[in-house]
Amino acid sequence: MSGEFRVRELVLGIEGLALLRNAVDGDEAFLRERVEDIRRFVSAEYGEEKLPDGGATVSELDAARGYEAWSAVYDSLPSSYIEVEEPVVGRILDGLAPGVALDAACGTGRQTRALVGRGHRVIGVDQSPHMLEKAGERSPQADLRIGHLERLPLDDDSVDLAVCSLAMTHLPDVTPAVAELARVVRPGGRIMVTDMHPFVIALQGQCLFVSGAEELAFVRNHVHLLSHYLEAFAAAGLRVRACHEPLFNGRLAPGGYEEAIGDAARAAWDGLPIVVVWDVEVPAVPAVPAVPSQDGGV
Repeated sequence: MSGEFRVRELVLGIEGLALLRNAVDGDEAFLRERVEDIRRFVSAEYGEEKLPDGGATVSELDAARGYEAWSAVYDSLPSSYIEVEEPVVGRILDGLAPGVALDAACGTGRQTRALVGRGHRVIGVDQSPHMLEKAGERSPQADLRIGHLERLPLDDDSVDLAVCSLAMTHLPDVTPAVAELARVVRPGGRIMVTDMHPFVIALQGQCLFVSGAEELAFVRNHVHLLSHYLEAFAAAGLRVRACHEPLFNGRLAPGGYEEAIGDAARAAWDGLPIVVVWDVEVPAVPAVPAVPSQDGGV
């Protein structure tokens, strides 16, 4: 694919965001340091050897190639997104009775393991055979199937619970995938969707990972506003029980471009939500459309 981004420009953007967010109340020494960093990064004084991957451009991989490359390292990568997401999801799961559960876009089976551990009979679906292989090694009792979020290989009303974690960010539109989750969950069942918060994607864009011989790559993320999700849930006849927005916890990916400018990166993201967790349900009784009165009211 033709998409790419440039590490130097990304680093400058993080420095600028930290400066912007602290311009009013920030410590004077911190602000001077940000300005000096920006000056060094745009000049030859700093040197590209100080940047991750030498400041080179980073290529975009499509989902199939990206997940294949990502599968080899996915479980070994510390992630602030997962660290703030899991406690919220875990608290919701702890309140649900065991049943038949779907882990949609299961990847290497992180949520599959959590569901199996809580007594659910789990069906895991992912488009990547490499990810499913990893999931099968960790949860051999799970029923793992090749499939896409927009075309789940399950019958209507066949599961009690569906979980989809940090995957819809790769879809241009969440509406078809939300409709599919609603289709396969029985009336009275629950759906949990977690996604990268639109703040993060709008400001930062993409998440890097190591592909091949220590080269950096990314699979494209898309901005999904909370209103987009609300519209998709309404169109699928779902009812929102809760929306959680856990905040950045200070964790930076080791060895990445943000760790090289840790003070700026932490200041840029401090206090911002980085994940959204939706807890929705399929109504036990379908909603009856309102009948307009003869005078045009409802």
